[in-house]
Amino acid sequence: MTQQITVLGATGSIGQQALDVVARHPDRYRIFALTAATRWQRLAEQCLASGARYAAMTDPAAAELLRNHLQAAGSDTEVLAGEEALMALAAHEQADTVVAAIVGAAGVRPTLAAVEKGKRVLLANKEALVVTGSLFMDAVKRHGATLLPLDSEHNAIFQCLPEGGVDGGVERLLLTASGGPFRTFTSQQLAQVTPAMAVKHPNWDMGPKISVDSATLMNKGLEFIEACWLFDVAPEQIEVVVHPQSVVHSMVAYRDGSVLAQMGTPDMRTPIACGLSWPERVESGAQRLDFTRLAGLDFEAPDTARFPCLSLARAAMESGGTATAVLNAANEEAVAAFLAGKLDFMGIPAVVEQALRTKGAAVRYGARWLRVGVGGGVGGGGEGRVVLDRGYTSAGLLEATLGEGLVLDVQWEPDVPRCGRERARAQARRRAHTNAHTHTHTHTHTRPHSPRVSGASLLCDWCASARLRIRAASVRCVCSGLSVRHRSACACAC
Repeated sequence: MTQQITVLGATGSIGQQALDVVARHPDRYRIFALTAATRWQRLAEQCLASGARYAAMTDPAAAELLRNHLQAAGSDTEVLAGEEALMALAAHEQADTVVAAIVGAAGVRPTLAAVEKGKRVLLANKEALVVTGSLFMDAVKRHGATLLPLDSEHNAIFQCLPEGGVDGGVERLLLTASGGPFRTFTSQQLAQVTPAMAVKHPNWDMGPKISVDSATLMNKGLEFIEACWLFDVAPEQIEVVVHPQSVVHSMVAYRDGSVLAQMGTPDMRTPIACGLSWPERVESGAQRLDFTRLAGLDFEAPDTARFPCLSLARAAMESGGTATAVLNAANEEAVAAFLAGKLDFMGIPAVVEQALRTKGAAVRYGARWLRVGVGGGVGGGGEGRVVLDRGYTSAGLLEATLGEGLVLDVQWEPDVPRCGRERARAQARRRAHTNAHTHTHTHTHTRPHSPRVSGASLLCDWCASARLRIRAASVRCVCSGLSVRHRSACACAC
């Protein structure tokens, strides 16, 4: 029986390679729907080549251009627009398998929509697990969905594990990392890295965002978090090992001393073919590994001093709650700023570290706000849930400004009091805190505090949700005598 395939993020690197594998097996697979954000010309080519029944674009203007182009070409593909259209196609009853290849948090809702309909989901969007954690895995179990990892490392571990997953015989999981293009760079050299340098990965063919993540080792950090949820293991059971050749994609160590490794050439079509056909095997188009031509296989420990993103990701996972969602949001904004030339390379981990200094329960992604774990928290039990909407009802907004023109917005949503007495106490605390501030051109507190200064920002310990923009004028905190540069005074909203 022919499988009906929906590819979310068809114009990206993973999406294009998935279509390549599907095209090799017309007797097994048929493209049902393709989605993209704005690249309508590429999606038009894919629709005409695959005969997709549906196409959807997040951007309505791009969808209109796609619709007109396909109609002029005589195509029967129906074009839809908006995020709701992506979700509808992911959950469509005629779609058997959904390839979740949208980069970033934008892919969370469509992927969850497929899971909630019990689809076979091939997960390349690691942010779905980084942001939602146990909520996503609980949804997989509750709706009977089949979840297969497409990341080369997680797919390698999946292939090396027993049929039932991690059991008592498994000692640890070893995630391999290429080390990126700057593995041997000094700290001084890293400070001079440009976007053009960062998007050129030495081994893999990937998109710009993932390439930058690989260069900072944040990609490995996100994969570390994903592996914890995907295989239901504690952080201490996962070890990251740098392997520059990208031949060993990951390993599983067993208690008897055995280590099973999955090997192959660095080609994403191999894990894609594995996910599409599992438990069978089909031709992927990837070049075969020739052991007689291997010069050697090297392994080393990651240098977290030069590449702190990996340590930040591990710390976020270990701290629990919504820290991993905050980590991901900060990284997305920082990488976008770096690619736009508004932030230097080493500013990426600086932005992420600053965002993690304050715990919160809601993160902004572009024009959308993501509230995670309201009332319970991700991975923390309780009444955890995931809500994404276009507005926000936050108690405050932290704007951390690093570098000219870069503003990282993170909305913090406090815990919801459980009873009337707790609500009254919370209101009293907010009133007392508000009264402790004088909103003038000087950041003034009548109650002693210890402001924290990080880079170009000052964050008050008493009002972690204060709105601070560090830009132009220099002001002085009367409590500490520290001067900071910002455009507006403390606008306490907590």
